[in-house]
Amino acid sequence: MNTRYYLCLLCLLTPTFASADEGMWLVNQPPRELLKKKYAFELTDAWLNRAMKASIRFNNGGSGSFVSPNGLAITNHHIGSDALQKLSSKGKDLYKDGFYAKTLAGELKCPDLELNVLQEIIDVTKDVQGVIKLGMSTDDAMAARRAIMAQITKDSLAKTGLRSDIVTLYHGAQYHLYRYKKYTDVRLVMAPEHQIAFFGGDSDNFEYPRFNLDICFFRIYEDGQPAKTPDYFPFSTLGPKDGNLVFVSGHPGTTNRLETYARLLHRRDMILPYTLQMLRYREALLSQYAEKGPEPRRWAQRDLFPVANARKALTGQYHGLLDPAIMRTKFEHETALRESVDEKADAPWTRIADAQKKVRTFEKEYYMLERGDAFDSRLFRIARTLVRMKDELAKPDADRLAEYRSSGLSSLKFQLFSPAPIVKEYEQMKLAGSLYFLAEQLGAEHALTKRILAGKSIPDRAKELIGGTTLDNVNRRKVFAGEVEAPPGTSTTDSLLEFARFLDKGARILRQKFDELDEIQQQAYSDIAKIRFAKFGASIAPDATFTLRLAFGTVQGYEVDGVKLGHTTTIEMMYDRAKEQNYQQPFDLPKRWLDDRAKLDAKTPFNFVSTADTIGGNSGSPVLNRAGEFVGINFDRNRHGLVRNFVYTDHQARHISVHSQAIVESLQNLYGASELVKELTAR
Repeated sequence: MNTRYYLCLLCLLTPTFASADEGMWLVNQPPRELLKKKYAFELTDAWLNRAMKASIRFNNGGSGSFVSPNGLAITNHHIGSDALQKLSSKGKDLYKDGFYAKTLAGELKCPDLELNVLQEIIDVTKDVQGVIKLGMSTDDAMAARRAIMAQITKDSLAKTGLRSDIVTLYHGAQYHLYRYKKYTDVRLVMAPEHQIAFFGGDSDNFEYPRFNLDICFFRIYEDGQPAKTPDYFPFSTLGPKDGNLVFVSGHPGTTNRLETYARLLHRRDMILPYTLQMLRYREALLSQYAEKGPEPRRWAQRDLFPVANARKALTGQYHGLLDPAIMRTKFEHETALRESVDEKADAPWTRIADAQKKVRTFEKEYYMLERGDAFDSRLFRIARTLVRMKDELAKPDADRLAEYRSSGLSSLKFQLFSPAPIVKEYEQMKLAGSLYFLAEQLGAEHALTKRILAGKSIPDRAKELIGGTTLDNVNRRKVFAGEVEAPPGTSTTDSLLEFARFLDKGARILRQKFDELDEIQQQAYSDIAKIRFAKFGASIAPDATFTLRLAFGTVQGYEVDGVKLGHTTTIEMMYDRAKEQNYQQPFDLPKRWLDDRAKLDAKTPFNFVSTADTIGGNSGSPVLNRAGEFVGINFDRNRHGLVRNFVYTDHQARHISVHSQAIVESLQNLYGASELVKELTAR
């Protein structure tokens, strides 16, 4: 970074936000005045309501949107990849080769894809905070908060039938109830080949210029028919131009901009280095397994992309926190806030710092045992869910772990009883790899390591646990869950269920300790938020929480090392890039893109960049113009934008999207998807 960047960064971290396009804004607390003042744009209730009900949360970790009144939805190929792989089979690789259903009858039902569409937001801050009384112990406060949140969501579900979640904002200063319409009959309509969706592979990931058709279409069904979705984004065939104001309506995952300096130090010195070690370990393991042949490669690729993507994103975040300028500016900004209040109010920052020190004493054990980093296996996660579900459902709703409360139980069971195939060899390989990671992190003589391995070698322990389970069979899961009767003579024992029970007491103890310290921090952050609100009002958006947010910015290129990068790339530039790299992986192209090149208008805009504030989780988010039309789909950030988890900058940071013209051009002229284009462009 250069001096100019430092100055920009310093300006962005001071409370004068009108000069930058910072903010992942709540749709019920939008930046109306800022947009009006800076862009002369009147953000109406009608515009916001349609944006809310046309935006989709993909529960596997991404965003999407409705683009027709008949349930047609679009997201990224890499968000749809999990469904593509689960719908594939030996000799039929939809992830690699693509798919297009020319008729409704040809659309493929996804086994376990749940989509949520936000219908309403209710502020329940007073209800939640009102149960915390002065002088309460941490345990009592945590129990009271848990009870009222469980009651609110349970009552909301009973009243509306809508999925009801309470979202914690500003680290506990606000609580909002989000009501979602849930869709579970989701069918695949179209996906291009992986090689054009991820052209340039890992070497171009988080880079720009880019040339990716990172799109995937699904359709939502209700009662066996395409759903009626009157709130959708009309598809623009023109797309955005340089300098245009654009909006991104999506579900950014997690930001850390409002975290204290002590918490950021902990993230820099412990959380990120540990997580990066784990991701690199898994990436190497999956890459090695993929070399065994076509089928192992097909299985490994479903985990390999998200692992590699996370590794690269977190590396960028880690490098950001290693930058003295960023940390110094964060420290100075916090110091200024602390000095603006009386001495006693300094306590919240101290409480958070003290809690971080205590967390550090058992954090790795918590990650390994409770979070499950030592058991990277879908079969183990199923076993733990079954064990805990039996215990938790016997309790009152308020006393349950959050994931087993009534409000989210149907979603939990939808995933638990997914018919998606499971391959035991693959599960055994992943479990063994994560057990090796456990031993490396904690040491072979650590009590937890010895307890988990039970005197056996890691390969033997993994083989014993996976070989002795029947949880790859959906009916067996239903038997163990008490959903169906067991056939006469059926064994009631299972190696992974016994293993999960064996581990559960210790895991729960670690979770309780972690939650108690988290409660201390939530209360402290709530106190800090009150100080911040008193000073700045609502001019600062809350950190992202994988809930619907609205960001805005302008379409514009940028300069790197004296080279000016335009706001958009073209199809012709993509072919030039492939030729320059001799069409070698990862710059090879699908056969149809080589054979039918002449059918495409080479000048068609392909990918474009804007300054809108996005992070991970925004993948698949629609990019909209002033009229609320779909002009592109977000799929990535450049490397300069990876620091946005901690601080916003628009100096060189950009989010990257597929241009709507490229989508129409390729669907019409390469994929023979004229009916799909007709549905997209109908007005």
